[in-house]
Amino acid sequence: MIGTVLVANRGEIACRIVRTCGELGIRTVAVHSDADERALHARVADTAVRLPGAAPAETYLRADLIVKAAVAAGADAVHPGYGFLSENADFARAVLDAGLVWIGPPPQAIEAMASKTRAKQLMGLAPLAPDEVTDADLPVLVKAAAGGGGRGMRVVRRLEELSAALEGARAEAASAFGDGEVFVEPYVDDGRHVEVQILADTHGTVWALGTRDCSLQRRHQKVVEEAPAPALPPDLTEELHALAVRAARAVDYVGAGTVEFLVADGRAHFLEMNTRLQVEHPVTEAVFGLDLVAEQIRLAEGGALAPEPPRARGHAVEARLYAEDPAHDWTPQTGTLHRLAVPAGVRLDTGYEDGDPIGVHYDAMLAKIVAHAPTRAEAVRKLAGALERTVLHGPATNRDLLVRSLRHEEFTSARMNTGFYDRHLPELTAVPADPHAPLAAALAEARTGSRFGGWRNLPSQPQTKRYARGGEEIEIAYRHTRKGLTAEGVQVVHADPTLVVLEIDGVRRRFDVARYGDQIHVGATTLTVLPRFPAPAIQHAPGSLLAPMPGTIVKLAQGLITGSSVQAGEPIVWLEAMKMQHVISAPVTGTLTALPVTAGQQVELGTLLAVVQQDVS
Repeated sequence: MIGTVLVANRGEIACRIVRTCGELGIRTVAVHSDADERALHARVADTAVRLPGAAPAETYLRADLIVKAAVAAGADAVHPGYGFLSENADFARAVLDAGLVWIGPPPQAIEAMASKTRAKQLMGLAPLAPDEVTDADLPVLVKAAAGGGGRGMRVVRRLEELSAALEGARAEAASAFGDGEVFVEPYVDDGRHVEVQILADTHGTVWALGTRDCSLQRRHQKVVEEAPAPALPPDLTEELHALAVRAARAVDYVGAGTVEFLVADGRAHFLEMNTRLQVEHPVTEAVFGLDLVAEQIRLAEGGALAPEPPRARGHAVEARLYAEDPAHDWTPQTGTLHRLAVPAGVRLDTGYEDGDPIGVHYDAMLAKIVAHAPTRAEAVRKLAGALERTVLHGPATNRDLLVRSLRHEEFTSARMNTGFYDRHLPELTAVPADPHAPLAAALAEARTGSRFGGWRNLPSQPQTKRYARGGEEIEIAYRHTRKGLTAEGVQVVHADPTLVVLEIDGVRRRFDVARYGDQIHVGATTLTVLPRFPAPAIQHAPGSLLAPMPGTIVKLAQGLITGSSVQAGEPIVWLEAMKMQHVISAPVTGTLTALPVTAGQQVELGTLLAVVQQDVS
């Protein structure tokens, strides 16, 4: 029997594994980088081991350090979670060679399926050779052979873009998974991403635990997932189950895994098999009443599955909450997560607690929120409502996008596919802001630290407060009177530092207010307090390229130096943040007049990266 598990991962999945182990009476060991010394997963485990020496982005890819930590901490098993080394056969072998139990499939099964190129060959398919792609093959998808989560993926629609896509995908895959191998396959714009969860034991039984639909994806990252996949014909569902079981049996699979398909025109196209737990596994757990981590542990101990899986009940939907700014091209965000609280009745999986920092080194996902109900319509409505009422104070997130996506007619009617955000992202993002939130913020501030409420015996000019919301500056006016605070066009029913109640056209509205430094949260609206006398803005030369987020300069364009001529759209700097690479390109055709950064340099938001002076004809 397993007594102590080392969790070879971080963040949300590490916390989720620790939780199940605790329920089973199993002790846990966390590992952490220096950047994660105070991270939640290191705090909730029974024991934590620092992984020395490696850079934060590489720490969880160091198999030698992790195995050494497991032995030193007295663990007798290792759970890899997802991402990082979870699909690395050499890591699995190293764990087994150290005399530890590997909570995952056999290394040979990982080797056969974890490389997507070898998996396709095993299933009788062959990816395209990069040097043989022609215009007739387009569009194509460049894809990392190891790992997932949208890392190392690029869509290529023009042949001249292929070389840069291959290079970028290789670099991103190497950083995220320690393996830079990529391959090319045909790209289908409007298919559905459907997958099958499997469980297999050492006694020859394989379960196909229904289907999941993961079609809502942005930048190849899943955003909303659900189980079962809606509106699939019964015969296609049976075919998907059979193909998934066939894939598992082909490699003598043991444990939990997922077989992914693209469904288009009523046909199933095999994509890959992920030899690990998936991020979206909670929707399957909700529908089948299982704990998949507990099942992984039981199967690793040699336990047997029943001849048939449990019966599915109801419908479950999961939304991934990311720290990213919709006003700035969805760039990943860092800072402090001051508050995260969801309503009762939904499941929250997260790697953060209130007050935790969101760093630059790892994935931008803050949490997964899951709703389960008897029907799909009820589950979707329940999740949208819970997200809308979630208290979320900190960096900008995709929460509003999630709510509007769940309520979009194309999604509620189950007609969505992987092109959903290509069609609808602008309309889902451009929604009018709450016009009364800034006033509520100003009234709450007026009640902060004021014994007499600011009232004066003589008439005076209105008090004003200035805020920024996105790229907009807002000035709010209000007055202190004998009767209290007043503002034009509304009745102020109540105002204190944390709650403002306004009557607007006869309807009373409640605004919960919280302030952290110069940031004020009014319900779902975030405002930045602007100083009364703003400091002079830093002036940058025309054509200046500034870092859109904190990160690391991973590469500069080869051969470019000060004085070089560049074309509009030509890549100049590659910036890596939260395991994703962002290309900073020339905004205009002109001359590179400054390039003050170097490869390997850490930069903050707004750091000057380069200056391109536009040619004047």
